[in-house]
Amino acid sequence: MLLQDKVVIVSGVGPGMGQALARIAAAEGASVILAARNAAFLEQVRADIVADGGQAIAVACDVADAAQCTALAERAAAAFGGRVDGLVNSAYYHGDWSFIANADPADMAKAFDVNCLGALRLTQACTPYLRDGGAVVNVSTMATVRPFGGEHGMEMGYAVAKGALNTLTKYMASDLGRVGIRVNTCRMGWIHGAPVEQHIQTQVDAGQARDAVVAGITRDIPIGIIPPEDDCARAVLMMISDYARVVSGATLDVNGGHWMAP
Repeated sequence: MLLQDKVVIVSGVGPGMGQALARIAAAEGASVILAARNAAFLEQVRADIVADGGQAIAVACDVADAAQCTALAERAAAAFGGRVDGLVNSAYYHGDWSFIANADPADMAKAFDVNCLGALRLTQACTPYLRDGGAVVNVSTMATVRPFGGEHGMEMGYAVAKGALNTLTKYMASDLGRVGIRVNTCRMGWIHGAPVEQHIQTQVDAGQARDAVVAGITRDIPIGIIPPEDDCARAVLMMISDYARVVSGATLDVNGGHWMAP
């Protein structure tokens, strides 16, 4: 199994890729700590994992609060032998879709606080337990390198905050490598899960044909499909596995070829 006997924290366990990360990590042999603000949803996912024979605990945590991040790290270490092998920073706040003219600096500041500083806070809290072989993956977005938007606005505040996270990853990798911790970025494109299905259905409800909506999304994706949620999650989890044991400071684009880094 990819993560046999590892202890893995996944933040941002929500209806999208976060829950897929937690479920697949458990199926691959990890003891999983599920973290997010929605305690009821966390418990639902935890119960499913345990029912399938996996090991998991759920800890409500707002990554905007340093004390909650510390409590999460301590709980994880106490539950599974005093060590954390992997941390996936996937908690996020999307914020407004806007243009330059109507961008709200306060909303962008909140996006930065959650998407970038939230990853910093949780990594700081987990560092004592990750030393000497642990790995961190910061989940980012293709929108940091390929601006995205439409008539309703651009994905600007979210992308700018994740762009800061991309840079933070490199500094984390450079600094924490000295104590044996690897840090990498996974830059996600379209992810075919519940949130994207909701987006597709909204377009269908507005009168568009489903095939046309999907074709519009996949037009510039070389593999010809919207990358499935579970496959995207596996790519992220590979980066905390021993298969990536000598990879640090890297950015893995997970988007079906929609963006190809130079």
